[in-house]
Amino acid sequence: MAATMRNVDEIRDRVILAEFDVKSVHTTDYPGNYPGYDDTWSLQKFQKNFRIDVVQMDETSLEFDTVGKDAAIANAFRRILLAEVPTMAVEKVFIYNNTSIIQDEILAHRLGLILIKADPRLFEYRNAGDEEGTEIDTIQHQLKIKCTRNLRATKDSADPRELYLNHMVYSKDMKWVLIGNQVDVFADIDIDPIHGDILLAQLRPGQELDRCLRGRKVVAKVVNSRLDTCCRELATVRDHFIYNPLASWHLMFWSEAIKVLMTKCRRFLSELDSKEME
Repeated sequence: MAATMRNVDEIRDRVILAEFDVKSVHTTDYPGNYPGYDDTWSLQKFQKNFRIDVVQMDETSLEFDTVGKDAAIANAFRRILLAEVPTMAVEKVFIYNNTSIIQDEILAHRLGLILIKADPRLFEYRNAGDEEGTEIDTIQHQLKIKCTRNLRATKDSADPRELYLNHMVYSKDMKWVLIGNQVDVFADIDIDPIHGDILLAQLRPGQELDRCLRGRKVVAKVVNSRLDTCCRELATVRDHFIYNPLASWHLMFWSEAIKVLMTKCRRFLSELDSKEME
């Protein structure tokens, strides 16, 4: 009997990753699922069991676990974070001069992958049909750099880092250009790439890059989970979920995702009430 109860506990609390399928993934927050267990959902029980554990947080990373909520809710937050919480990213690249060996479209693609540290809540969405950005919906960066020979390099040196100046172009070379009244609104804020050591291009003497980068609101993205949860023949805790956003300041995405989900719930309840009144 003890062995049977232990197996029931495993089924109630674990998701089983079998060889060819995933078992025990359905919700059991209602009575009658398992003999001897009252799994009726209640707000009091949820408040008692739910918690958020911050595993790691610094200037560049944030990792936290949520424990005590259903997989459907965890997945709702995941989808909202991916598709409905805005962030800022490079959208348009205006090329004035590119004498490097990297094609314009390749470099533009690299620039579009650079993570910009900007709070999208301080901006507005651009109106449909507007071609030119303004200070309320656009941030602008400039990447202007030219490679030259280092006249102080030793005669026998073969190291490009000593022979040339500015031959390695990094994300830190993207300089924020204030437009409109941003000089007053963002007087104490630097909107720059999160990581300044991302290599964008390599130049040789005489080669240069000169381009304007404009970003606006797009969608947020999250990275891989802390551990591999796809190994078969293992059991994972049903209500324990790992979130690993890109940076600690991305914690605002979590609060914004909660607001989006609350709005969806209110809209759904309103629709139910309107149907009942018909």
